[in-house]
Amino acid sequence: HAKNLVAQKGFKHIETGDILRHLPKDSPAAKIIDKGKFVPNEMLFEIIENEITTSGKNDMILDGFPRNVEQAEWFVKKYATQESPYTAQVVYLSLPESIMRKRIENRVKEGGGRADDMNPEAVQERLKAFKEKTLPAVELLKHSAGIQFYEVDVSSESFETNFANVCKALNIVDIDKTKINVNIANQKRITKQH
Repeated sequence: HAKNLVAQKGFKHIETGDILRHLPKDSPAAKIIDKGKFVPNEMLFEIIENEITTSGKNDMILDGFPRNVEQAEWFVKKYATQESPYTAQVVYLSLPESIMRKRIENRVKEGGGRADDMNPEAVQERLKAFKEKTLPAVELLKHSAGIQFYEVDVSSESFETNFANVCKALNIVDIDKTKINVNIANQKRITKQH
């Protein structure tokens, strides 16, 4: 959805996971990711802040961040204050774990996805971390002053329906349907494999 929002509105896309996945394979962060774990917060704070300050744009999407309470607290303190030049909006894409697992399996079958998607133990570790670390961060963001919080159900099998719900939450009404690409998330990964 983030990539399609970028295509619609030209937002700067800061995709934390993609940035980290393109680190050298022998780097400590890459080894952590291969085990389905998260890299240290200090590293992410530096990456995020650098991306934001060098973007040259006011409208950007942080994709995959924040993922834990410490990251959420940092984000609120840094970007959801009266002094911040930004309006902090959080879109939480909500769906049951069974659908999460099905979509991960489908990504693998279609030749896309992440390297650790093929490792059932790594997938289980990611889902466990999501429940234990990310959901408490979601709750913190949901109740933080200075955050415009939107929970969007994306469990429909129709990508277009899910994307329309995301756009509706963000009050984006002028959707160019010719710019919607269902496979946009996997295109880049498939291209890089050739």
